[in-house]
Amino acid sequence: MKSPEELLREFADNPAGLAEYAAQLQQQLAEAQSIIADLKRELFGAKADKLNEQQEKQLAQLLGDAQEQSQRTAPLSREVLEEALGQERTEQRQRAKERTRRHLPPVELEKQQVILEPGDKLCPTTGQERPCIGQEVTTEYDYVPAKLLIREIVRRKYGACQKPCCQGVTIAPLPPRLVPQSKLGLGLAVYLLLSRFDDHVAYYTLERIFRERFGVVITRQQMVQWVEKVAHLLLAIYWLIWEELKAGDYLQIDESPVKVLDPEVKGKAAQGYLWFYSRPGGYVFLEFHHSRGRDGPRERLRGFHGTMQTDGYELYDALRKEQPSRLKRIGCVSHARRKFYKALLESCSEALWFIGQMRQLYQLERQLKGASPQERRKGRLQKAPAIWLTMKRRAEAIRADPRVLPKSTLGKAVRYLLNEYTALVGYLRDGRFEIDSNLVENDVRPSAVGKRRWLFIGHPDAGWRSAVIYTLIQSCRRHGINPQEYLTDVLARLPSMTSNQVRELLPDRWSKARHARGAAVQ
Repeated sequence: MKSPEELLREFADNPAGLAEYAAQLQQQLAEAQSIIADLKRELFGAKADKLNEQQEKQLAQLLGDAQEQSQRTAPLSREVLEEALGQERTEQRQRAKERTRRHLPPVELEKQQVILEPGDKLCPTTGQERPCIGQEVTTEYDYVPAKLLIREIVRRKYGACQKPCCQGVTIAPLPPRLVPQSKLGLGLAVYLLLSRFDDHVAYYTLERIFRERFGVVITRQQMVQWVEKVAHLLLAIYWLIWEELKAGDYLQIDESPVKVLDPEVKGKAAQGYLWFYSRPGGYVFLEFHHSRGRDGPRERLRGFHGTMQTDGYELYDALRKEQPSRLKRIGCVSHARRKFYKALLESCSEALWFIGQMRQLYQLERQLKGASPQERRKGRLQKAPAIWLTMKRRAEAIRADPRVLPKSTLGKAVRYLLNEYTALVGYLRDGRFEIDSNLVENDVRPSAVGKRRWLFIGHPDAGWRSAVIYTLIQSCRRHGINPQEYLTDVLARLPSMTSNQVRELLPDRWSKARHARGAAVQ
């Protein structure tokens, strides 16, 4: 870096060169500040793109600055912003209530009654029992700890009697085993699957729990082998789930990195990826690949004809261009909105206007919730196209403004919006399409929580079993099914079922059959 004196001597006769050099330094400084802000958000910032209380205060402070920008179109009025902030607070309170309701214990819990009689129940004079005039009930929730047990299956043998008609030895057949030649019982298998892939407990922690709480040594290697055998059993349902998804014409797709311990990569964990495919209201399908390249999704989407909804990762558009007659793509408005939130956190008041416009789009989606696809499309087309066109024109004006650096957070947000514009408005074509791919992102979160706890999924060859088990658990969640009930029933029936019967175990069919049996009993 040159000193000020050296710069003055160098540009003494060239003021224009000095101004150009100063502009370059200013751009480099802005880019560096943007990178630093991004890193701070990654380390310390909130992960969601909702406004918290501190951000709301910051947003209100930015109102005055935004209204003073006379060279640009005025941002949202104070009344509109205050209404939006009020709506955001109301939504946050509603979501908090919903989370609380979801966490309440179900009413179907087993009940145990403990009846306490008073010591002076008998009349001290007559010795007779006093009349009961009522009772007071106090309710508490209790927990009965799990226990590990040994089940012995005893099959008695019977020999022939003395008569000629009776020959040979008879013995009851051994019921189909979950894992042949293994001591793995059904309950333990379900516990291992849910502990590892739903509760995100590492194998070394499970090994410690078995040793300290039950006094039993079950090694990590043994648990891994058991899980692999069970995952092999579940493969039949796993591939049927993909067949169901592929038969449709609309998929939401996302990918998430995960660490793997590759023996060929010395000194560090290698990078793998879990790819997520789902349909709103339908199944979730995960697949593990070693890279983020196009080979995995290209092969998986072979035979699929329809629309995929994704973020702006260029791979998806490359796949669409390879098969334009077979594949179409729409974008995710939530990803575009997130980039304007980043700009807002850097006190970029121009981002307020775009956030407000997108808020109107989401308010429209809430109004149309529950409508038929035809009504939803009609309602969208009445209001949404005008909002999108206004955003596009303003984004084009900002991109042409020399004061907005291309690598600033606002510059990146505007560029993303314009590059993805055709894909972002694609959801208007069909009322079945969602405005964003947040549903599939919700399915990514459990694996994201897991990898922060158990850090890596093991050997690269083990990635497939994580994908299989996550697929079934997340598909159960989508259909409102308790994964423990589902896996317990399915794993009890799978070993003795034929390939033609397995389709009965698809989560949606399993749930319908279960409800039908319950209604018949009633």
